[in-house]
Amino acid sequence: MSLLIANIAHGWIGDAAGTRLTGAIRVADGRIAEIGALTPRPGEEVLDATGCVVAPGLVNTHHHLFQSALKGLALNSALDAWLEAVPYTYWPRLDEEALRISARIGLAELALSGATTVCDHHYVFSDRYDYDPAEVLFDEARRLGLRFVLARGGMARGRDFGPGVPPAPTESVAAFLDGIARAAGRWHDPSEAALTRVACAPTTPNFNFAPDALPEIAQEARRLGLRLHAHLSENTAYAAQTLRAFGQRPVPWLADCGWLGEDVWFAHLVDLSPEEVALLAESGTAMAHCPQANARLGSGIAPAPALHRAGGVVSLAVDGAGANEAADMGAALYSAFTLHRASQGVPAIDPATALHWATMGGARALGLPAIGALAPGMAADIALFDLSAPRNFGLHDPATAPVVTGAARVRHSLIGGRIVVRDGQLPGLDLGTLSEDAARLTARLARAPEPEPA
Repeated sequence: MSLLIANIAHGWIGDAAGTRLTGAIRVADGRIAEIGALTPRPGEEVLDATGCVVAPGLVNTHHHLFQSALKGLALNSALDAWLEAVPYTYWPRLDEEALRISARIGLAELALSGATTVCDHHYVFSDRYDYDPAEVLFDEARRLGLRFVLARGGMARGRDFGPGVPPAPTESVAAFLDGIARAAGRWHDPSEAALTRVACAPTTPNFNFAPDALPEIAQEARRLGLRLHAHLSENTAYAAQTLRAFGQRPVPWLADCGWLGEDVWFAHLVDLSPEEVALLAESGTAMAHCPQANARLGSGIAPAPALHRAGGVVSLAVDGAGANEAADMGAALYSAFTLHRASQGVPAIDPATALHWATMGGARALGLPAIGALAPGMAADIALFDLSAPRNFGLHDPATAPVVTGAARVRHSLIGGRIVVRDGQLPGLDLGTLSEDAARLTARLARAPEPEPA
């Protein structure tokens, strides 16, 4: 099949230099075949990019889809109190229907804001559940046609939040690794343009696993050909805890555990010393930057520009909707663009850099070299951002709209050359029905009694 995206007046390659793109893009057999002054061939479908910004599909490198029905809770709580009140209080109530509806909400939000690849860090695996969360998540992503990476999380020991909070779902290290292997056996595709991937993702290494388990986990993941992911340094308490328990700050401590390298990316990294920034850059370890969620929880602003300047890999992420009610990539782009300028001044970041983090940066973090850029031979993951909203009127450089107006919305998007969003709609998904399902689920979660301890 062949398709032409025509009349591109405002486009981005996705590279760090901010190279612009105009003309047309021909897509054939799921790849970008040509870019330039092209005319339609007989019988070729044409997508008109008039009134759009054309860019690589956005890559969300860290999410928690189960939180999409847990928005607006603990709004005045910082991270630890929020963890107690939201994910660690509500996790026993997440039956299969709850996870399925939550995932559908989050994936729809992401797709309609330009995301074509989503990595979900799901860390709630419990023997209380009569379903496999991994299967539900992959199934919902398949229904919408998104590239999907499951960062299969878990914990061997949970944090104690005191009486009244359900104990965290834990697994032995052996059971955790077995769960990783089972998921990888079903869904991990190592190819450069994979639609499904699995990563090994202990929830938070310094809290949830004994230090002597971490080298074993890293070795087993690499034996299986999987990347490594985890939360790290989400606020200043993480460094204080690792210094107290292990005598080192988080990044050098994990370096000694074999947990740095080009196959590793960490979410948050809000609290980093200059030495840690240099260590991440030198090792090729990537950051999943979650500016909006970190701001909402008062955790701080990650030094993403410093890591970028040092030659490191920065990607962009939304994080869970329980800590980020505007769970879309447009809001994340705008937050990254504005928060760094607020804290460090205008030179900290420009629109092209923010977009680069959300495209090529994300592709590098997830190890998907065939996505993240618009160039011949690359997979045809392409977003056409709609400029028809009034907030874009009067914009002197319309190409910057997906970053600077704070509301990236797509008219069309393609994943591997397949149209996934058409005319601002997700074919096959009735948003009215999803709204009703979400309202019913939210009401049920709010009144559900806690299950008895197993």
